[in-house]
Amino acid sequence: MLKIKATIILLLISYGLLASSPIKLGVDVLKEHNFDILKGKRVGLITNPTGVDRNLKSTIDILNEANEVKLVALFAPEHGVRGDVYAGDKVETYTDLKTGIPVYSLYGKSVRPTKEMLEKIDVIVYDIQDIGTRSYTFISTLGAIMEEAAKYGKEIVVLDRPNPLGGERVEGCITEDGFTSFVSAFKIPYVYGLTVGELATMLNEEGMIKGKCKLTVVAMKGWKRDMRYQETGLQWIAPSPHIPNAATADFYPATGILGELGVVSIGVGYTMPFQLVASDSISASQLSDSLNALNIEGAFFRPIYIKPFYATGKGLSYQGVQIHLTNPEKVRLSEIQFYIMQEIFKQNPKLDFFKRCDKSRIAMWNKVCGTDYIYKEFSKGYRFDTIKDYWRKDEKAFKSRSKQYLLYH
Repeated sequence: MLKIKATIILLLISYGLLASSPIKLGVDVLKEHNFDILKGKRVGLITNPTGVDRNLKSTIDILNEANEVKLVALFAPEHGVRGDVYAGDKVETYTDLKTGIPVYSLYGKSVRPTKEMLEKIDVIVYDIQDIGTRSYTFISTLGAIMEEAAKYGKEIVVLDRPNPLGGERVEGCITEDGFTSFVSAFKIPYVYGLTVGELATMLNEEGMIKGKCKLTVVAMKGWKRDMRYQETGLQWIAPSPHIPNAATADFYPATGILGELGVVSIGVGYTMPFQLVASDSISASQLSDSLNALNIEGAFFRPIYIKPFYATGKGLSYQGVQIHLTNPEKVRLSEIQFYIMQEIFKQNPKLDFFKRCDKSRIAMWNKVCGTDYIYKEFSKGYRFDTIKDYWRKDEKAFKSRSKQYLLYH
């Protein structure tokens, strides 16, 4: 009987029906301390479906039910508080049906809270799962809120969460003057190797935002820098429709920049977003052979044949490669897309990515890269060696600079 019970418990844990992770998220630690930093204060919460404790209870409900905590406003980033808004669509201001609390849009006419939104708020709590890549817009929203908090004398509390890529991976050049935007809001590498709490502290202390706010980070317990999300034991909730599982967060920096051009499918519109590259101008077998011949550490490329359901290539027969991460710790994720473009161009010079897209696409590419150098040099012949040193030039210095803000080891 004891063996049967033990087996049942193990099955429940493996299917995520019982909490098995020793990690306590920021929201768990906040509860553990009886919400002491929020008591007696009027609270505004910026969150989305990922804002849950380790047992999957919504942070909205947790704060709304907490004694001596008055949750008075919700703030909606891209995709909305409940995650029901498609990528890029504007979020409207409305009333949350479950709680009756007003929801103010931070992804509509404005990406930052107004003075009127903040008048009846003492402290703004931020609780969103990020994916560790600069172009993902939730950290831009965080920075905008911090700036407004500094302007109007409001407190910010960040409930920390894991970086799904771990806390050691840093890739790409920092954003340059003239290329800051909502998809590259700060002078940090494309893959920045920090939790949102660590990043918020760095932004605040390094003058990367306008002004300096009163900031409190509620740190996690049990998370270590070398942990990928799959190793945390925590359940994954999609922070946006095309990041359905933790593994997808690994692939987002591997093809996301390429995807901005809209020339080939990167799996968005198929069942494997960001995990493949395909087109009607590619030979799957030739491309996989040429990529595997490069011996890119930690990656393997398998021929794949798809017919996208929507987005680029909708209804067309496409072929290309599926990316397999054979050694996630060693692979340089963001460089995979440059090698793929290089080998596609070798195979079919008529598939000139930058000539096939309009100028607005190239402008977005430059914003996501944080520079136009990559475009100018890479477009000359699609050889990664011509941009490799530039792409990597800021990584060592950033690691050294950010070290003082690390909360975990």
